[in-house]
Amino acid sequence: MDDSESRYPDNRWLILGVMSLSLVIVMLNNVTLNVALPNLSTSLGADNSELQWIMDAYALVFGGTLLVMGALGDRFGRKGALQIGLVIVGTASAWTAFFADSSTDVILARATMGLGAALVMPSTLSVVLVVFPPNERGKAIGIWAAMAGIGAPIGLLVGGWAVENYNWEMAFLINVPVILIALIAGAIIVPRSKDEQQRPLDGGGAILSVLVLGSLLYGIIEGPSQGWTDIRVVGAFAIFIITILLFVYSQKKVEYPLLPLEFFKDKRFTIGLIAISMAFFVMFSFMFMQMLHFQLVRGHSPLSAAIRFLPLPLGLMPAAANSDRLVAKFGRPNVISTGLCLVALGLFLFTQVNIDTSYPQIAATFFLLGLGIGLTMAPSTTAVMDSIPESKAGVGSATNDSSREVGGALGIAIGGSVLNEIYQSTIVIPASASAKSSIIQESFPAAMTIGQQMLAAGNPDGALLIASARESFIEGMVGACVVAAIVALLAAIIVKLKMPDDDIDPEE
Repeated sequence: MDDSESRYPDNRWLILGVMSLSLVIVMLNNVTLNVALPNLSTSLGADNSELQWIMDAYALVFGGTLLVMGALGDRFGRKGALQIGLVIVGTASAWTAFFADSSTDVILARATMGLGAALVMPSTLSVVLVVFPPNERGKAIGIWAAMAGIGAPIGLLVGGWAVENYNWEMAFLINVPVILIALIAGAIIVPRSKDEQQRPLDGGGAILSVLVLGSLLYGIIEGPSQGWTDIRVVGAFAIFIITILLFVYSQKKVEYPLLPLEFFKDKRFTIGLIAISMAFFVMFSFMFMQMLHFQLVRGHSPLSAAIRFLPLPLGLMPAAANSDRLVAKFGRPNVISTGLCLVALGLFLFTQVNIDTSYPQIAATFFLLGLGIGLTMAPSTTAVMDSIPESKAGVGSATNDSSREVGGALGIAIGGSVLNEIYQSTIVIPASASAKSSIIQESFPAAMTIGQQMLAAGNPDGALLIASARESFIEGMVGACVVAAIVALLAAIIVKLKMPDDDIDPEE
């Protein structure tokens, strides 16, 4: 080992293992509860609005505080931020599993878990950045990105297993032993690191960043359900525009900005963020639709539906983990744009799916999507992290994570809106169900339930309603896939034309 590498710990690959485990915990929390919502709703008597807030509370607090928490890790210590975050998530999970007896309890717990997760996620990537030498970072970040990508599908699998074998509380309780392992391992082997120059925290920028990200995510998340012209949604976007302008102004004026704007002058940083955001746009949009597709159209249980996602992470993991070799041979822009093109190809192939399509054909499409997302996420994340100094590793990681959150939220919002628009315009409602036409048009799951109730009551029109609802959902899903494919193609073009090649020294 030469002198330049002697400052990096010898056990850095073990450290990466702990960071990957901690990262998976965050990703699990993001999606595990989705599968448990029907069970939770019945147990706690939660209405649709409360269920929405149970999901949104985590996403809003997590996404809104990412930049602040990343900055706190840089300023006061990344290991400490990681450990505190894990304690918060673990404590909130255990409390919910044992003591929560109302939807309000769960909403508050989910918000608390989001705060803890915002401490954990930026810390994982920033620690990876500072413990690996530049020549190994591509490989290490590729593995980190692979774990970030497979966390969501694993979360669906864990959630399905918990609900089918236990109850909704297990979706929370299962976090606790995993968090304990990560806490103990982290306390033993993860080194301390922080900004050695002890720059003061930009308090004004921190507050504005919460308002910027929180209002943007609120508008995106609530738009499909409340309506894009709803006063609350419009107000959220108005707050976003005002606060983003104030944030940019403050970052130009303050001596020690929270997020130095010169980062955005580096195309590795900006184009990398765009590619990551678009990859998660596609991934979360697709996963959102497929859980409904497998459960309500094809009649699978939550666990069985989650198992059918496995080809996606099986394609994603090796692609992300080995993408550094492809980057070294073909160049970063070529690898990322190829990955996005594979994503677009997979989505266009998925437009050929109908109710009678066999699972092997669907699985092959999932595998292709996984390959494309893996080739996109890992090199894009490396590009972002290569472009920032180690002293700002936490903020850089948080910016990377924020792009994932915004992209994923946009994917669900836009994909869901396209699906709903096509579903509502194509479904045929039998005359005997016209009294419930409003709820049938508003909700595909409700249409399926009403159709089953009609059949149980001896009304054969129930079968017609179920068949029409399934066909309309498939049409909407195909339309949403076309939109996501176009987004992926546009991102591929941007990356190919604008992303600088790898002849730039990351230490410059």
